[in-house]
Amino acid sequence: MAEQLTDVQQAIATSSTPAAEFQRLSRSRQREVFFLLPETIQQSLVEDMDPDQLREFVRRLDPDEVTDILALAAEDTRTAVLRRLDEDRRERVEYLLGFSSESAAGLMHLDYVTVDADRGLEEISNRVQRHEARTGRIPTIFVTEDGELLGELPGQVLAMSDDGPVELRDHVLETPTVAYDAADEEVLDVFREHPESSVAVLDDDGSVMGVIYAEDLLRVVEEEATETLYEFTGVQEEESILDGPLSKVRYRYKWLIINLGTAFLAAGAVGFFEDTIAAFTLLAVYMPVVAGMGGNAGTQSMAVTVRGIALDQISLSTGGRAVVNEIIAGAANGLITGVLVAVIASVFNQSPLLGLVLGVSMVLNLVIAGFFGTTIPLVLDKIGKDPATSATIFITTMTDVLGFFIFLGLAKAVL
Repeated sequence: MAEQLTDVQQAIATSSTPAAEFQRLSRSRQREVFFLLPETIQQSLVEDMDPDQLREFVRRLDPDEVTDILALAAEDTRTAVLRRLDEDRRERVEYLLGFSSESAAGLMHLDYVTVDADRGLEEISNRVQRHEARTGRIPTIFVTEDGELLGELPGQVLAMSDDGPVELRDHVLETPTVAYDAADEEVLDVFREHPESSVAVLDDDGSVMGVIYAEDLLRVVEEEATETLYEFTGVQEEESILDGPLSKVRYRYKWLIINLGTAFLAAGAVGFFEDTIAAFTLLAVYMPVVAGMGGNAGTQSMAVTVRGIALDQISLSTGGRAVVNEIIAGAANGLITGVLVAVIASVFNQSPLLGLVLGVSMVLNLVIAGFFGTTIPLVLDKIGKDPATSATIFITTMTDVLGFFIFLGLAKAVL
């Protein structure tokens, strides 16, 4: 099934007429495929549909899904589609379209009912049944008292109506809440603290506006993970694996040019020792080893530091201990790997002095990697720059340039 979906996605993304390819799918398959496509392809499909096609596509979808789709449409197309929806669905979608898709209100459902704590179970049951008959969805039941949210009433409590009067307050479960304008990352943090709960979205006056379920956060989790990966590698968030080669070139060339500039800095450092390398050609063989180990170690330190910054565990003013820990760890790892590479150079190249130079260089370069891998993200965060986006290029440059200076400088002095 997954392979079939991938084939369909590929066919739509690479087709010269993606809308026509999409229209060949069944209605149920259209929904399944659409929300798995990259946003750029989704945008193209929506733009290529006329109002009749778009209305036919969305008319059986949930209001929050309709909202996500119509947000991609041109205003005149959106208006035409909304005009043709039934009144209840149109009102819900228009309400949801008023909020940012990256906010709590943009994630919420309207499948809830609010009941006063003094209401009886029979009355609550009737309200739930009316909501289900009107929307086809079983609502979450929120209990309030004097306008203040007490929590959620489990649906199974309604089955107790035959046992006589029930005090609702004794059965209400505490419900985490979030402001309607909270960013989706904040909503995600709330779910991390309360993974088994739904979250109530509140207006400024504390009244319930909607409800968010755990499955609604899947898109946010995927986007957050993708964004972090893209930031670490310098790839634009808009890029998809299904994009054509020209799009990929447009998204990547600027980052590669910046990397080219830093590569010339490293080449300049090597150029200072041209005579040394000419006299001891074996040095050229081991230069990538020194640079590669320093770059990898620096990236490891950066990853841990960026995560600590994201979780508010560390800042520039409190990062002294972390820097020292990374320097010590770098020295220890440098000693371990340095001994290994020194033994290899001594045995295979019959040069104990070369092994010594390599070993010492490895220790010093991993110390440098630990230091800059920690301090650069902290400094960037302090000045308001995103360390995940910017740190890698600076760390790699420092470990390459200083690593080459140390390795070739020691080689010139010793060999």
